[in-house]
Amino acid sequence: MSSTRIDADALRRLPKAVLHDHLDGGLRPATVVELAETVGHTLPTTDPDELAAWYFDAANSGDLVRYIATFEHTLAVLQNREGLLRAAEEYVLDLAADGVVYGEVRYAPELNTNGGLAMGEVVETVQEGLAAGMAKAAAAGTPVQVRTLLCGMRMFDRVAEAADLAVAFRDAGVVGFDIAGAEDGFPPADHLAAFEHLRRESVPFTIHAGEAHGLPSIHQALQVCGAQRIGHGVRITEDIVDGKLGRLAGWVRDRRIALEMCPTSNLQTGAATSIAEHPITALKDLGFRVTLNTDNRLVSGTTMTREMSLLVEEAGWTVEDLRTVTVNALKSAFIPYDERKALIEDVVLPGYASAL
Repeated sequence: MSSTRIDADALRRLPKAVLHDHLDGGLRPATVVELAETVGHTLPTTDPDELAAWYFDAANSGDLVRYIATFEHTLAVLQNREGLLRAAEEYVLDLAADGVVYGEVRYAPELNTNGGLAMGEVVETVQEGLAAGMAKAAAAGTPVQVRTLLCGMRMFDRVAEAADLAVAFRDAGVVGFDIAGAEDGFPPADHLAAFEHLRRESVPFTIHAGEAHGLPSIHQALQVCGAQRIGHGVRITEDIVDGKLGRLAGWVRDRRIALEMCPTSNLQTGAATSIAEHPITALKDLGFRVTLNTDNRLVSGTTMTREMSLLVEEAGWTVEDLRTVTVNALKSAFIPYDERKALIEDVVLPGYASAL
């Protein structure tokens, strides 16, 4: 079966893996409304449907900094245990309902301390909520494994602290690290000491790069800081001319460095012009290890099923293409090899075989 003929329900049932998805960008609109009322935070609207539309429209600015500014309201309701527990549990259940079998959720614990929680308490609370969500999903017959990446905010001064927490919680569900926030003007090498610490402790990390800034950002992330994956990376195309790869692009492809690509989000921030022309398709065809991701499901008004559907409808993707990026994601997940292998062989490949 060609995926051009597969309907939305069939797409939703396909097993999926997501590596790049932010906790504070994926809350349910109704949850934001309810939690905002409990903490006394004023929202643009208290109607969940209108709030979802507000997020999407506000983020559709073509500018990464303005896109990030929409997080004011979700972060406002994630400053206590109640909000964090609920968001984390619902995060898992929403992935499970979308057919996701493996997910890595990321967030910056320093952004959740305004209510008095210490960064370590934030991590403990989120892990508790994720565990509750996974238990409920398994009981409902839709098991999903969710692991955590901790983020440091690249424009602030607590990156090393967040990296220390990634080391401390690596046996408690935290499998890696990232730096997030405004990319342009805040190069990855500013935090080289944190990345060297993570490497000494054998904690893998990805770095947001090649979204709002170009090849120098990607080069620093890989060749100076030592990232194992790249968040977004759409501007690696600047090192490809008429199908010929430059040295950096060749390094990324030949060493199977995963690109965590987020089509809808990239349209919103101006990193891409359309789904049909998004670099994910050309890079896939050139043999790069591209992965498909949502980035921020509330802010981008999306799901993994929607991202797949857009590529099918607007970029001509097939079910085989969707299987490829799903396997790619699991090959580059920050979990042990035997766990990745089992998910691919026992869950993903059989799930796609039934659709082909």
